[in-house]
Amino acid sequence: MGSHPISATEKDLVVIGTGMTGMAAALFAARQGFDTAQVGIMGQINFASGLIDLLGVHPVGSDRIRSDPWTALGELAADEPGHPYTRLTQDQIRLALETVLDFLASAGLPYHCESAANQFVLTPVGTRKVTFAVPRSMAPGVRVMADRKPCLIIDFKGLKGFSAAQIAGRLKDQWTGLRAARVRIPGTRGEINTENFARSLEPEQNRRELAAAIKPCLKDEAALGVPAILGVHRTGQIVADLEHWLGVEVFEIPTMLPAVTGLRLRESFESGLRTLGVQFFHQHKVEAVSRRSDGSWLLTVGDGDGKNHLGAKCVILASGRFLGNGLYADRTRIRETIFDLPVRQPAGRSDWHRKDLLHLKGHPVNRAGLATDMHFRPVGISGMPLHDNLFAAGSILADQDWMRQKCGSGLAIATAFGAVRGAAATIAQGDAEK
Repeated sequence: MGSHPISATEKDLVVIGTGMTGMAAALFAARQGFDTAQVGIMGQINFASGLIDLLGVHPVGSDRIRSDPWTALGELAADEPGHPYTRLTQDQIRLALETVLDFLASAGLPYHCESAANQFVLTPVGTRKVTFAVPRSMAPGVRVMADRKPCLIIDFKGLKGFSAAQIAGRLKDQWTGLRAARVRIPGTRGEINTENFARSLEPEQNRRELAAAIKPCLKDEAALGVPAILGVHRTGQIVADLEHWLGVEVFEIPTMLPAVTGLRLRESFESGLRTLGVQFFHQHKVEAVSRRSDGSWLLTVGDGDGKNHLGAKCVILASGRFLGNGLYADRTRIRETIFDLPVRQPAGRSDWHRKDLLHLKGHPVNRAGLATDMHFRPVGISGMPLHDNLFAAGSILADQDWMRQKCGSGLAIATAFGAVRGAAATIAQGDAEK
């Protein structure tokens, strides 16, 4: 590794990854006063539903939906002592969630949650989804569905992946007051681009035209459910205007991914983190990493047009799994793509999957990832950390199945908090030794 006579932008901490984990890690680091940079190809967070799960199913395989995520977390710690959640106390997990939710509210994206209970939201295929926190624009739908209030669900002609008729048809035996309608938006032709449509609702005149198109569909309903494409930055105002003009409660329903909900998260995080001084190297790929003679990291990042060199006292790896290219699977093994860290995985490829595609316990490959110590430092076979100033967080971690456990965003936020906490201790120790 040796020394590198390369001029680099020096940072306390570099976060690799631009999904929920990377955004949360950058927030926690900046809030602690660390000079922070975030690196990675944008796009992963665009696949966010906007829902923040904590823990919705435990144990996996029982298909047991949990109404109290905190009790479930206690059981998880006893049943799966290797799960990444067990590296944090429940108080730390609460603090991490509260910090992110407060930050998003200040950035114009408020959420609703119950302190000790999960919520159930309507999905675009007419099922119920368990989650912990929902965007405020979706919150009325939780109550409307629970109370089975008379409700109209609409979709828009040209919008793919969302069918009001499918939702109403699936729930007709359980929700007798539910109807469906399709609305044609004046001035739209062919397929609706959801981002363009959402941004088009920022001017008030366009919102009035939308309300005028919807109003003839309403009868005696008390509520209106719409696809979650009501604006990007002014969703609260758009919902309030529609409620005023239509005289009913309005709520959003998540859409198929990628979605406007992910765009809202991305732009809210970016605007808020920028004010905290985080430097972005978005659309930059990490091309090389090495340790310098003083133990700090040197990262070479590029965007196709040029390269930048970043020096970092600590690095947090939040690059995700296969979708985020944090992990890569060839015909024989799974590998980590940036530092070539050892990946905990089944012994052979034949052990990756079960014979039943829809097996309730999922597939062993889903729990492959990086093993870490209690400070979220990746470890080798011996169980000892490979580097004292390299940390990992999020879905790249081993011994969890975020999709089946319904804990994706909660896991991302909590482990980002833990990784930054570990990095802070390392930086403080290094500063004290100088």
